[in-house]
Amino acid sequence: MNKVILMGRLTRDPEVRYSQGENALAIARYTLAVDRRFKREGEQTADFINCVVFGKSAEFTERYFRQGMRVTISGRIQTGSYTNRDGVKVYTTEVVVEEQEFAESKNASGGSGGQSQPYRQTAPAPSADAGDGFMNIPDGIDEELPFN
Repeated sequence: MNKVILMGRLTRDPEVRYSQGENALAIARYTLAVDRRFKREGEQTADFINCVVFGKSAEFTERYFRQGMRVTISGRIQTGSYTNRDGVKVYTTEVVVEEQEFAESKNASGGSGGQSQPYRQTAPAPSADAGDGFMNIPDGIDEELPFN
């Protein structure tokens, strides 16, 4: 089984690119700084994990994720290799993100607004529906919501 769950902070804003072709696919990359549970003297206190996200989830990442935000992700580890310009073989390890969510409110991360519940964003299954996957909330319903 290849399953990874991480919680950490983005080290910088995500880098998003789009594939070539008729059906361009968004590809987002970011690095999570994940604190180590036990710290030894002289060792670094965090691991820096490279993550990659595809499709609608990558577009969500581009729109809402920013440097310093605390997020929780789950996915799978993927390894690979390539030969760089100098002819040296470079090995890579990254997490292919399948689910991602905010791990704290906007206030806790330095943003503005009221306390909010975590929002889970998962990679959607392909469908014929062209909607963006979000439900429209009617105006004036704020008083009925459990959080403001």
